[in-house]
Amino acid sequence: MARSKEFDVEQALDAAIAVFREHGYEGTSAAMLVGSMKIGRQSVYDTFGNKWELYLAALRRYGSAEARAHIATLTRKARAVDGIKAAVGRVVREARQACLGVHSICEFGNRSAELNEIRAAVDQTLRAAFKERISEAQAAGDISPDLPLNSIVDFLWASFVGIRVAARGGATDGQLQALGQLTLRALR
Repeated sequence: MARSKEFDVEQALDAAIAVFREHGYEGTSAAMLVGSMKIGRQSVYDTFGNKWELYLAALRRYGSAEARAHIATLTRKARAVDGIKAAVGRVVREARQACLGVHSICEFGNRSAELNEIRAAVDQTLRAAFKERISEAQAAGDISPDLPLNSIVDFLWASFVGIRVAARGGATDGQLQALGQLTLRALR
């Protein structure tokens, strides 16, 4: 008879996410994971498989949580443009926290079909939500109707990544806020 798990799997996975966010896949050792997750090495392997499978599980969980948080921020405001402003503001406020999604792109590019699949699923969910709000903002005259929806989303994604990388590179709060303001200004 198999023993029941003596730890919370989601808490352990969240701990692994924190380590991968800060150190990336290659920079994370098994000892770092075991220490952060507060479970034995064998429990890590029994529950998650190898380090790569743990990384994939971490990216799935992180991507899903980030998508929900972005969409909640985006849809919280009645006016679409205010929701978009709130989403940009969220990125600026949280830019100093390492982003596992951005980190995975910087570390692996598009070389891994498994990572590409996870990122594509998150991207599809977020794109649909952002496109809906952008369309509303365009219809209300708050965003230029001359800008194609996909191009706006691509620009926002590039801006979000740029803001996060700037924060990791030491940008001041004022610089990050200016980047967020310029992002919004470009949509008019």
